[in-house]
Amino acid sequence: MRHWSVQRIAGTIGGALLREQAGGRAAGGPGRTVIDSRAIQPGDLFFGLPGEQVDGGAFAITALEAGAWGVVVQPQWADELLASEFEGAVIASDLPVPALGALARAWRQDLSAFVIAVTGSVGKTSTKDLIAAMLTPHRKVAASRENFNTEIGLPLEVLAAPFGTEVLVLELAMRGPGQIAELAAICEPNVGVITNIGPVHLEQLGSLEGVAAAKAELLDGMKAGSTGVVPSDEPLLEPWLRDDLEIVTFGPGGDVFFEGSSLKGGVVPDAPPTRHVVIAGGDRIELELPFDQEHNMLNALAAVAAARAIGVAPSGAVDVRFSSMRGERVALGIGALVINDCYNANPLSMRAALDDLASQHAEGRRVAVLGDMLELGPAEREHHREIGAYAASAGVDLLVTVGPRATAMLDEFDGESHAVLDAGEAAAMLPDLVGAGDVVLVKASRGVGLEVVVEALQAAG
Repeated sequence: MRHWSVQRIAGTIGGALLREQAGGRAAGGPGRTVIDSRAIQPGDLFFGLPGEQVDGGAFAITALEAGAWGVVVQPQWADELLASEFEGAVIASDLPVPALGALARAWRQDLSAFVIAVTGSVGKTSTKDLIAAMLTPHRKVAASRENFNTEIGLPLEVLAAPFGTEVLVLELAMRGPGQIAELAAICEPNVGVITNIGPVHLEQLGSLEGVAAAKAELLDGMKAGSTGVVPSDEPLLEPWLRDDLEIVTFGPGGDVFFEGSSLKGGVVPDAPPTRHVVIAGGDRIELELPFDQEHNMLNALAAVAAARAIGVAPSGAVDVRFSSMRGERVALGIGALVINDCYNANPLSMRAALDDLASQHAEGRRVAVLGDMLELGPAEREHHREIGAYAASAGVDLLVTVGPRATAMLDEFDGESHAVLDAGEAAAMLPDLVGAGDVVLVKASRGVGLEVVVEALQAAG
């Protein structure tokens, strides 16, 4: 935003410009937009956001001392900042979080880039990673990092996109009604991708129909002539498929599908990519994919559809690096393999991960370390019981449940099993249970913190 003046920034966010003198590199506008005063570099614009425990405005002086170009804070911090010895623009805003979104929306418009927004119950991060990987050889791409997908994270990623960006690929997260609509209003997508609809956030949304309505806010917020990319087998989205949108379906029976592919398979570490042919709009697209899991194959189809929607025909090897803790393969020194999929979990993603585990060649046992799935509402026990039954049908030899909810999985699992209260107990137990040739899936909702289990297994060898 080096070419933006302080007056333009204040006007864009509807803030009161209390001091025009910019700090840092004062000759132009700000460089980065930052909400953590500890990360300030000379020339940054600091937003002091109010939090549950601490108001970020309390650190605005620290930001100016570190050379910030300027700060945006609530009015109660203004007098202290203006009286300080540190230079830098000072803008007061009653609502800094919406102000951050307004600034991001204006920057998105200034970029004149295509925006592809991705949401869904499962797989939105991996699909975002795949879209970026397919587009990068053809366009200048900026993509959001891991969990920068909220009303704070998404604007920061938009503002981080450098001038000259041609495609911005963003992930949109949702915890309740209205949130996807808010994010779509900020990023104004040309292409909206919904990966799937599943039983997530049921405590807030009540039903699968509620989930579909919340995710479909992405489609509802898009301008006429935009493209919606949706799964071919999801009737819950049909009420939201507007006639003035270009709708592209992916998956078996859809507009974009694999030629002769069953979407089944496994992953062999360090194996060469597998060749696949995608049929899209009558075109044959040959891809080399470094995975063969069913859920990521479907994500790849969604990514192809999104790329084609902005005029890019992906082909050849797809050099994708998935975000951490999402099916990440970790080889242990004892000759076992860990599938680190503990970033988050719900019934849909649990089944997909167990399918992935079942597809793996295991000289030893298939071990599943499964923790609580959160925010499932009144039916949470039944959802956990069903996952226990699914683990049994997927050929799991040893099931370790983690947390009070996950113990219900054992109601439907007759094989060798252990139940522990928390991730710390699981981390202490697993190194003694896992042996050479085993393949170990580690998965739970983010709040369970099962990454400590993977760390313990790595440390043990």
